[in-house]
Amino acid sequence: MIKSNQKRLNRIHVLVDALIVVFSYILSWWLKYKSGLLPLFGESLPFKYYMYALVGVIPGYLILYYCFHLYRPKRLSGRRYEIAQIIKANTIGLLAFILVLYLFKLNTFSRQMLFIFYAINVYLEVITRNLIRYGLNKIRRNGFNLKHILLVGYSRAAEAYIDRIQANPQWGYNIHGILDDTVKKGTQYKGIKVLGKTEKLLHLLPKNSLDEIAITLGLSEYSKLEKIVEICEKSGVHTKFIPDYNSILPTRPYTEDVLGLPVINIRNVPLNNTVNQIIKRIVDIMGASVAIILFSPIMLITSLLIKITSSGPLIFKQERIGLHNKSFQMYKFRSMEVQSAEKEKTAFTIKNDPRVTGIGRFIRQTSIDELPQLFNILKGDMSLVGPRPERPFFVDKFKEEIPRYMIKHQVRPGMTGWAQVNGLRGNTSIKRRIAYDLYYIENWTLGFDIKILFMTLFKGFVNKNAY
Repeated sequence: MIKSNQKRLNRIHVLVDALIVVFSYILSWWLKYKSGLLPLFGESLPFKYYMYALVGVIPGYLILYYCFHLYRPKRLSGRRYEIAQIIKANTIGLLAFILVLYLFKLNTFSRQMLFIFYAINVYLEVITRNLIRYGLNKIRRNGFNLKHILLVGYSRAAEAYIDRIQANPQWGYNIHGILDDTVKKGTQYKGIKVLGKTEKLLHLLPKNSLDEIAITLGLSEYSKLEKIVEICEKSGVHTKFIPDYNSILPTRPYTEDVLGLPVINIRNVPLNNTVNQIIKRIVDIMGASVAIILFSPIMLITSLLIKITSSGPLIFKQERIGLHNKSFQMYKFRSMEVQSAEKEKTAFTIKNDPRVTGIGRFIRQTSIDELPQLFNILKGDMSLVGPRPERPFFVDKFKEEIPRYMIKHQVRPGMTGWAQVNGLRGNTSIKRRIAYDLYYIENWTLGFDIKILFMTLFKGFVNKNAY
C-alpha cells in the first residue's frame, strides 16, 4: 500500500514540477519582454522559439530533480536538505542551458531571461514542496498514509527509535510491536509491546501487513542477524538495520569499499578535508576583520568603562584547549576583580558572584566580553563558529565523565556555536552541549556556519545564563 501511495505521490510531484517549470519559464519571458519592467536591447527571438526550448527544458529539469533525490520520500528528509538540492539542480540546469546556447551560437536568446527563470523556478519549487510537506505532515498526524513497522530486537537502539517516532508523528510511522528472544512477552516501552520471540517473524511476514522491518537487536543478539536478514529479504519487505552501538557512530556514517568489504568509519569530520579547512579559514579571516571594524566603537567604550570602574588589566587572558588538544591564551574583556591564577583555573562563575564587577555583569550577559576573541580568530587559535573551548582543568575532568568529549578538539573552537545558539551557554548541561557540538562537527557545511552566525545575531548575544 505504502509503495503504491509513494509511486502515486511521485507521479503527482513530477507533474507539479513540470507545470512549475513551464509557468516559471513563460512568466520570466513575460517579465523580460512584455511587462515593461526591464529594458530591451538589440534583436530578440520570436516567442515561438523560446517555447521550442521547453521541449528540452522540461525533461531536462525533471531528470535533474531525480538525480538530486528530490523524488525520494519526505518522511525523514529535512527542509534544508531539500532546498539545497533544489538550488543545486537549478544551478546545473541554468549552466547547462547557457552552455547549449554557447555551443549552438544562439546569441539572440536572452541570458537575462534565463536568470529570471532560475530565480522564479527555485522560489516556486521551494514554496510548493513545503506546502506539499505541510499537507503530508498534517495527513500523517491524523493517522493516514502511515508506514507500518515491526522492530526485531529489544535494545537501546529500539527504545531510541521509538522515542523519535513518537516525538514526530508527522513522519507517519506506526510501530506494530517488537519481537525479542530475551525479553518477556507483553513487556512494554511507551505503549509498544513485545509480541513474542523472533521466530514469530515467519508467521507475521506472510500476512503482508508490514511495510518495513527494523532490526534493532542488542549487541548480545548479533549472532542471529544473518538469519533474520535472510528471512526478511525472502519476504520482499524492506528491511533496515539500526545498530545498538549507535553511540559510537557518527550521525552521518560513511563507508569505504575495500575489495568488496564494507568498512564503516567511526567519525566523519568534514573539516578534515583540506579544501573545507581553507574555505573556513578564509571566511574566518574576512569575518573577523569586518567584525573588528564594526564593533571597534563598542570595544573602545567598553575599554574605557573597565578602566574607570575597576583596577587591573583591560584584557583577561586564560588558557584554553583548542585544535588538536593544543592550549592557547583566549582573550576576553576583564569582567571580574583580579584573582589568583589557581582560582581562575578551577572555579566556575556562580549566580551573584561577588568577583564580577558592575560593568562586568553587563558585558557578560550581552557577550561584549567575548569581542577580543576576534583577535584569537585572526591568530588562528579560534574560528567564528565552533565548539566553545574549555580550561585544561575541566577538559581533564570532562573527558573522563563524558563519552566522546575529546572529539570537539578535532576542529578549531569558536566564538559562537550550534550549542550556544540553542541556549546551551553558561550554567547548562555539559552533556547536552557536547551532543550539539558533535552534531556540528559531523554535519559541518559553510551554509551551516552562516546559519549559526545569523542565529547568533538575532538571539545569541544575550546570555540569560551568564552571571
